Amino acid sequence: MMTSFIGIISILLTIIFYYCSKALYGRFRFVLFSPLLVAPAALIIGLLTFHISYSSYITGGKWLTVLLQPAIVAFALPLYKHYETLKKHFPEIVLSVLAGTFSAFLSSALLGLLANFQPQIIASLAPRSVTTPIAIDVSNNLGGVPSLTAVFVILTGLMGLVIGPLLIRFLHLHSPIAKGILLGTGAHGCGTSAALTLGSLEGTIASLAMIFAGLATIILAPVVFPLLLKL
Repeated sequence: MMTSFIGIISILLTIIFYYCSKALYGRFRFVLFSPLLVAPAALIIGLLTFHISYSSYITGGKWLTVLLQPAIVAFALPLYKHYETLKKHFPEIVLSVLAGTFSAFLSSALLGLLANFQPQIIASLAPRSVTTPIAIDVSNNLGGVPSLTAVFVILTGLMGLVIGPLLIRFLHLHSPIAKGILLGTGAHGCGTSAALTLGSLEGTIASLAMIFAGLATIILAPVVFPLLLKL
């Protein structure tokens, strides 16, 4: 009974913090007020304040996770809506995502090599720029630590959420396609979320870029990683 009550409280806290952070972001439009940054921080503080353990929280929070499945399927709608634009720019999108994915994987691995990390740590770091399930699977196949990879993926997403919009302004990017590719390829789900706030087309391109980046990483990682370790 107590566990069910805590589960209900967990769901309510999550929803309240999300909508409050969303209202805050809508009011000020400052990147550090993004719901993806504010809501988790507020939720952690709330759980600590009410002395709710993560295992207790997830009994209710898992139902919100279940709702992600239809939400992901819903991405097909904007893809259909912008089909003609995607068809027209498909070669540029694919080549850009491949270049971005290869650069992200290569730079992460080389950074690990320069820092004299152990191969296991490098394998955990290399796939950081793709969505968590794919990154964990790639890391596991390369001999990395999946839990460590999850941390790198989260940090990459949050950094992309903050730096991405700033980079768009710095580079004076006006094309919705360029914005979507940058955010989706560099910051996976967090980047796609940020792209959706810019516009429907940006969000569609970002979601497509995220998918292509994941597929490209799955194909490239087993080939590129062993070669890098020989350097």
